[in-house]
Amino acid sequence: MRIGVVRTSVGPRFARFEGSDAVLLDGAPWAGGKATGERQALSEDALLCPATPTKIVCIGRNYAAHAKELGNEVPAEPLLFLKPPSALLGPGGTVLLPPDSSRVEHEAELAVVMGKRAKGVARADALSHVFGYACACDVTARDLQRKDVQFTRAKGFDTFCPVGPWIETELEPSAQRIVCRVSGQTRQDGMTSRMIFDVPTVVAYVSRMMTLEPGDVILTGTPEGVGPLVDHDSLEVDIGGIGVLKLHVGS
Repeated sequence: MRIGVVRTSVGPRFARFEGSDAVLLDGAPWAGGKATGERQALSEDALLCPATPTKIVCIGRNYAAHAKELGNEVPAEPLLFLKPPSALLGPGGTVLLPPDSSRVEHEAELAVVMGKRAKGVARADALSHVFGYACACDVTARDLQRKDVQFTRAKGFDTFCPVGPWIETELEPSAQRIVCRVSGQTRQDGMTSRMIFDVPTVVAYVSRMMTLEPGDVILTGTPEGVGPLVDHDSLEVDIGGIGVLKLHVGS
């Protein structure tokens, strides 16, 4: 099942997507939102960011080849950092290149959207707390990341966390292909099976430190091939079983 947020005449609404229709819901599905009986035609330009998290938790260096390409060691345990919800961007949006940075890069990632509160959950029970999965891009000001050492400024600019185009609730997260294309050129092409720490491990680990609330988002790391974005680029994150998140880049 595909769940997203669409633009309607009365504002953003959660919806269940059935073919070419958006079946409108009366709230977030993880909060018990139900179908209202209202429908509207589903169009790409009506899609909005499908996530409404209280926090966005990110996993760094979760693919060995990516850690290597940046000259980093593979972490012994998941490396956590946060992005602010103000960084969220929906399908068709524009990643804004900030004047503070001269090197902004793409990092295509599988996003996990939580469906139930998770605190100290066991790995074996972790996936039962997940609502679904989406495409995401952990946009990064690489020069600022190297300068600051910690990641907050480099990862936290407005528009630096595109998520979409919807949430897929029926997906096997351990065996999906992740592709990133920039202006038609394939830059990243990896498999989620190459994660160092898989999705159940990551969810359980994060829940030991902080309570994950319904709607919260976890970005699970990026495969190798990250590279620069420049003004007027087009950007696509394509994940098997989900779809394609299409974006623009501007300054």
